[in-house]
Amino acid sequence: MQKYGGSSVADAAGVKRVAQRIVNTKKAGHQVVVVVSAMGDTTDELIDLANEVSPLPPARELDMLLTAGERISMAVLAMAIQNLGHEARSFTGSQAGVITDAEHGKAKIIDVTPGRIEAAIGEDAIAIVAGFQGVSQTTKDITTLGRGGSDTTAVALAVALKADVCEIYSDVDGIFTADPRIEPRARKVPRISYEETLEMAAQGAKILHLRCVEYARRYDMPIHVRSSFSEKEGTWVVKAADVAGVVSEEKEAHMEAAIITGVAHDRSQAKITVVGVPDKPGEAAAIFRAVADAQINIDMIVQNISEAKTGLTDISFTLPQGEGQTAMTALDRVRERIGFESLQYDDSVGKVSIVGAGMSSAPGISARFFEALSEAGVNIEMISTSEIRVSVVVAEAQIEAAVNAAHAAFELGSDEIEAVVYGGTGR
Repeated sequence: MQKYGGSSVADAAGVKRVAQRIVNTKKAGHQVVVVVSAMGDTTDELIDLANEVSPLPPARELDMLLTAGERISMAVLAMAIQNLGHEARSFTGSQAGVITDAEHGKAKIIDVTPGRIEAAIGEDAIAIVAGFQGVSQTTKDITTLGRGGSDTTAVALAVALKADVCEIYSDVDGIFTADPRIEPRARKVPRISYEETLEMAAQGAKILHLRCVEYARRYDMPIHVRSSFSEKEGTWVVKAADVAGVVSEEKEAHMEAAIITGVAHDRSQAKITVVGVPDKPGEAAAIFRAVADAQINIDMIVQNISEAKTGLTDISFTLPQGEGQTAMTALDRVRERIGFESLQYDDSVGKVSIVGAGMSSAPGISARFFEALSEAGVNIEMISTSEIRVSVVVAEAQIEAAVNAAHAAFELGSDEIEAVVYGGTGR
């Protein structure tokens, strides 16, 4: 199973290059199924078009529009492969048997019934599948899977077809210890566990989407993240027990010594502070019920110790920036019923996280992280932890300084420039 991102098929030259790579894989004796994203920025352009003709595009029609992007790329890729003398057949998500729920714009895969794909493989053809899309089990409408949907399509099909590996091709050579646009000395990680990858993705790393990794972990499907612009070995995402199985002794020794796998950052955060909340049972529940009813996911939560004189406390939490105003509106509606004093909103914040399975058995990790931020003059606004992660909220203007400081503090850098973004997007 191979998946190619939008930057890999951004233009005709890119499509031809990808076609040649697929044919080479076929010639090497492999059966090949390919999932492809829309070309370049096609999806963004279609969204802009929809917004130009309608202030609130109907969800069903928006999905119908957006799936056109992948249909274009699958068809032209099939043409390019056939031009190289090999049989190729393109399939939409519904034709490929990707069955979803009815939630337009963020549908979840319920089942995959790849009968037509298996038939194509059986007839020695290369199957090209449009990523990011499926068909609702109940309404039979076309649906889209939301952000990272093509990655999820690829893993789901790989599982259904019992593939050996799911190769995710983008315009970077793998998963790096930090975003190379911020940290030029970022080093490629040869192997990383599903759990570490999930944390990296959840904390803002863009190379793989959360749902894709969750699906792969559930079914133990190895993912090989690599570049379509080079022949270099990429990063293998595997179960934790296999991470130590790096062939190279040098890499193996490094992985055993590594406490921190990487530094992730997220600029799309916002912070809401509910000021003057009565400090009594049920108040926090009412606040977060209002947010939940607005279908908003929250991340970090901090509650201050209440002042004895007033019996009031402040509760701060972070959430995706795009949902900030929706949350503010929802909370304002319940202000009188709950009895808090006011709301504060700040969208000039970001999150920086260190991730690594080794930290669970290594004392002093948080101290070293916070000392590095202090020395770099970075102020910490909020803190959150898990067994393999420490995250902080900082001012947006200090994100780069925080990433660089953490990367240096845990000696994650390479002596050589390893990270190259060939296509300019990192996808």
